[in-house]
Amino acid sequence: MSAQPHPAPEAVAAIIPAMNESQRIGATVAAAKQIPGVDMVLVVDDGSVDDTGTLARRAGAEVITHPKNKGKAAAMMTGAFALRNREISDADPGVDPHHRALLFIDGDLEDSAMNTAPLAEPVLAGRADMTIAILPAQKRKGGGFGFVVGLAKKGIAELSGFEATQPLSGMRCLSREAFDAAMPFAAGWGVEAAMTIDVVNAGLRVEEVECDLHHRVTGRDLKAQLHRAAQYRDVARAILVRRLRAKRNGGTPGGGFSSTPADSGSSESTQNSSDPHKETGK
Repeated sequence: MSAQPHPAPEAVAAIIPAMNESQRIGATVAAAKQIPGVDMVLVVDDGSVDDTGTLARRAGAEVITHPKNKGKAAAMMTGAFALRNREISDADPGVDPHHRALLFIDGDLEDSAMNTAPLAEPVLAGRADMTIAILPAQKRKGGGFGFVVGLAKKGIAELSGFEATQPLSGMRCLSREAFDAAMPFAAGWGVEAAMTIDVVNAGLRVEEVECDLHHRVTGRDLKAQLHRAAQYRDVARAILVRRLRAKRNGGTPGGGFSSTPADSGSSESTQNSSDPHKETGK
C-alpha cells in the first residue's frame, strides 16, 4: 500500500549524525548551510569524546547530543524526530505542519557536502520521494572487497526489485512519507539497505543521483576487517528480517518495485559497531 501523498516539501533540513568528527564537522556544516533550499542544519553528536558538538555549533548548526553512543541509525532518528517536533510546535493549532525534506549527510564530507545539493532537487520538485547519492570512485587508498555491497545489492533486488548502484550510500534525501515508510530503521549498518527496500515496497519513488562527494575510506587492517564483519552482520540481519516479514504477510519479494533511477522511534535492534558513523563501502 502506498503512503498517503502530501504536497512536495518547500525546504530542506540537513541532518548530520556524527561521532568524533572534530577535524571535519566544521567544514561539513559550513558546506551544508550553502545547499539551496536548506534552512536548517542539525547535527546529532552521537557520544563523541572530542569537540564535535562544540565545533558543529560554532559553525552554525543546531546540535543534539547523545551522552553515550547509540549508533548511526539512532542518531538519524533522533534528528528526524526532533525536527518533526519543531515543525509541529511551529505550526498553527489545528494546521498540519508542512514538513521539510530530510537530507542525511555524513559528518566527514567536509567541503564536498555542498555537492549533495542535487539530491534535494527531485524531492523538492515532487519527482521523487527518496534520492540516493552515487559517489565517484574514491581517490584515497583503501576500500573493501565488495562482499557487503554484493550482499546488499542482492537483498535489495530480491525483496524490492530495485537494482541499487551503491546500496550502502548514506547520503540520501527523503520526503516525510519516505521517512515514515522506512520506520523503524534497521539497526547498525543495515539501515541503508533496509531503507531502500522499505521505501520501494511502500510504492514510493526512488532516484539515484550522481554526486561528487569525498570522504574517508576504510582500510584493510584488522580494525577495518572487524568493521566489515559488523557491516555484513547488520546488512544480513536487516535483509533476513524483511524476507521473513514478506513471507509472514504473504507478500512476494520484489512485488513493490516502482522506482526510477536517475541519470545524473527505535531501531530494530541495538547497534554494535565500534564506529557506527564511518559510512564507506564496504
